[in-house]
Amino acid sequence: MDDAMFDELKLSLEQASAHARGEAVPGLRIHVPAEIDVAAIRKAVDLSQDAFAQTIGVAVGTLRNWEQRRRQPEGPARVLLALLAKNPRLVEETLGRSPR
Repeated sequence: MDDAMFDELKLSLEQASAHARGEAVPGLRIHVPAEIDVAAIRKAVDLSQDAFAQTIGVAVGTLRNWEQRRRQPEGPARVLLALLAKNPRLVEETLGRSPR
């Protein structure tokens, strides 16, 4: 690995760490889909509404509103759901336990 590639990798890791700490990172763009199919994500994880709501830290009533499209998730919940859409086992892999 040459010095330029190393420097670029180091900068990327520093920016990722800053973002993880909640700091602003100039030029950072995070893509979150406009519409999130919460019911499909929950079904991919294969959990009941109660278990899924508990796993992602929301009230089951909130989850039902999302699934019935009366409301859309916002903020961190929206990002978490987008990540779960890409990797349904994210919570299990990250926390080291089954969400059941």
